[in-house]
Amino acid sequence: MASAPEVVASVINPARAIPQTWRESISYWWNSDDKETAAAQERLLRRLPFFSSSPTAPADPTTAASPAEPISSGVVGRLSHFELSGPKRYLNQFSITPTKPVANAPPPTVVLHGYGAGLGFFFMNYAALGDWAARRGGSVYALDWLGMGLSARVPFKVRAKREDTEKRVSQAEDFFLDALEEWREKNGFEKITLVGHSLGGYLSAAYALRHPDRVSRLILLSPAGIPRNPNKPSAAEEATLEAVAEAEQKQSLLRKLGTHAWEAGWSPFQVVRSATFFGPLLVGRYSTWRFRHFTDEDARDMNNYIWHITRAKGSGEYCISHILEPGAHARLPMVERMDKLKMPVTFLSCAIADGDQDWMDEQGGKETVRRLRQAGNSHAKSILVQYAGHHLYLDNPDETNKYLIRELDKTVPSL
Repeated sequence: MASAPEVVASVINPARAIPQTWRESISYWWNSDDKETAAAQERLLRRLPFFSSSPTAPADPTTAASPAEPISSGVVGRLSHFELSGPKRYLNQFSITPTKPVANAPPPTVVLHGYGAGLGFFFMNYAALGDWAARRGGSVYALDWLGMGLSARVPFKVRAKREDTEKRVSQAEDFFLDALEEWREKNGFEKITLVGHSLGGYLSAAYALRHPDRVSRLILLSPAGIPRNPNKPSAAEEATLEAVAEAEQKQSLLRKLGTHAWEAGWSPFQVVRSATFFGPLLVGRYSTWRFRHFTDEDARDMNNYIWHITRAKGSGEYCISHILEPGAHARLPMVERMDKLKMPVTFLSCAIADGDQDWMDEQGGKETVRRLRQAGNSHAKSILVQYAGHHLYLDNPDETNKYLIRELDKTVPSL
């Protein structure tokens, strides 16, 4: 069911410098293709001592072990495509599997990225997860959501009417959750632990609500879609024309245009692709700011990876206007849905660093924990990661890894 991804050369050239001028942007755009996309992903993962390239493309022996060599770390990491039902449907996955069985191994841990991102974003966390997998004997799988990263870019469709919020949200969630459930079922995993970031955290919670018997534990890293929209009128207020008119008048012209584009289904990545050869420059401006605390090599490699997954055909990214309202609050907030969950739930939120903003209001996580405990789930908690922004696993990987491993090491109570 797993197939080899795009073949990558045994030696990968360093990533190009982040473009700062329109001439550099044109060159960057011109030299982009599917092979470069695969190389951008593998370049990040070759930092890992246990990474092994596909058998058709032996790894560089100076940076990783080849498939035929013993893995001294006790685990092996491989990239593959997991085939789903239907034509040209697959999930891109990075698996970290122990080389020796361990008694009483925990369920597989599944790491799920956020909106428009990919499994390469967690390159600073895989070493710690690999150590945990070798010690505990539990496999780790990082997946690209269907329609994102290097997974199949199949058409995304929601047929529900715009005013039918529940059906609209449900159909958007179906696109991702059905693929994840098919992946679990075909692998024969009775239960899985989900580690989700941002939109991946929201979708992890949605999966747990649909398949509660299949989730061992939820670890949500700065998840999107948790709190209610504090600016949204109540049902009673919405019933009055005066409140609606007042809300509309308060919107600036720019906000109105943004709201219209959002509701029309536009994606921020669509804007980058529409910029054609100026697209790399736009991504480069973001990377220069966002990864300013990285080494030059890490920043170049992340920028190269982000550009290549952004330039791919639009697909799963079009979910955003169906799941979230303009302003990034959920149409069906998880704070009002998650109290049904019985498995352990851990929120990792961040202390805002250097002006970086976060999708998740820490109070939304705390309120959800309060509701879970009130409903009888004593295994819900909220943890604050210091000196980090929304991508807390990149901003403060050491502290994030510490909390991740601590939670994964805990015994899941019998429910």
